[in-house]
Amino acid sequence: MTDHSQSTAAAEPTGRIVLLTTSHRVAPGVLSWPAWQTLHAADRVLCADPGHPQLPYLREAGVEVEHAAADAHELVAACAGGRTVVVLPGGEGDQRLTDGLARLAGSGRVSMPDLELLPGSYDLPGARLLDLVQVMDRVRRECPWTSRQTHRGLAKYAIEEAYELVEAIEDGDREELREELGDVLLQVVFHARIAEEGIPAGGDGEVDGDDEDDEEVLGAFSIDDVAGALVQKLIHRHPHVFGDAQAETPEDVHAHWQRTKAVEKRRESVTDGVPVGQPGLALAAKLAGRARAGGVAVELPRGEGIGYELLELAARAEAEGVDPETALRAAARVYRDAIRAAEGVGGSAR
Repeated sequence: MTDHSQSTAAAEPTGRIVLLTTSHRVAPGVLSWPAWQTLHAADRVLCADPGHPQLPYLREAGVEVEHAAADAHELVAACAGGRTVVVLPGGEGDQRLTDGLARLAGSGRVSMPDLELLPGSYDLPGARLLDLVQVMDRVRRECPWTSRQTHRGLAKYAIEEAYELVEAIEDGDREELREELGDVLLQVVFHARIAEEGIPAGGDGEVDGDDEDDEEVLGAFSIDDVAGALVQKLIHRHPHVFGDAQAETPEDVHAHWQRTKAVEKRRESVTDGVPVGQPGLALAAKLAGRARAGGVAVELPRGEGIGYELLELAARAEAEGVDPETALRAAARVYRDAIRAAEGVGGSAR
């Protein structure tokens, strides 16, 4: 009699516990088809958070959700007889529940139901950028330092971060590269967040609360405007990717790029748009490249002094496909290491 009852109990189906996770970066209600199938077929659907963003959409779809914070023992019992219980964890998950289920499963004293982690929605590539925008918005509003920054005040940091990125690239340090890319991205998101506040009409050029007309702002735009304009530019300048144009070589692509930019910018001179504030060697090489690409026949100016000699070297480097700034930095780094070696200092400086 005892053996028969034990075999009967062992044969009873233990059911299934489904932890249905969703991404807060995906609009609520947008769930995978397996998720909807599981929700409709479940015997019970539990959610401890009455404010869970998915609840209104589940109710609209006819899925009954119980507001209950079941522990591991209660969940296992609820699955008795082969029933399926779906649990909707909160945004941070439910560590208490998962730890409890793990302990029960590891004890060997309980017939555990099948445990399944079912992603109801997935993050697309770039989804963490949404978190970045959200965090930047909060920091801008609540941080005493960040909330007072302006485009002009931040300009120096953009230059510094760009140089640190170049250094990471030249060092070949992948961890450093990842960090420096993040710092450059921060500058973009920071400036875009400031730009949302616009420019005061008739004020001093920054929204700071000191001008009477700060209430009326002009020229406001957001990170979405920045990204949207960039997407349009990339598509427009890559007709060989998004259109019917043909480009067989990198040179074909570069030639089309230059023609497209010339039409877009309607420049009067090939020098238009060349920032004169960039390092001297880079500026000289850029001007030489513009003149050469634009077919402008002009002799290099001659004069006394090292400046004209450097100009000639930069133009020659550009014609040979060499970036003079990169070449000089590489030589300077070798020189730096030689100095450190002469001093008896080991390794390269950071």
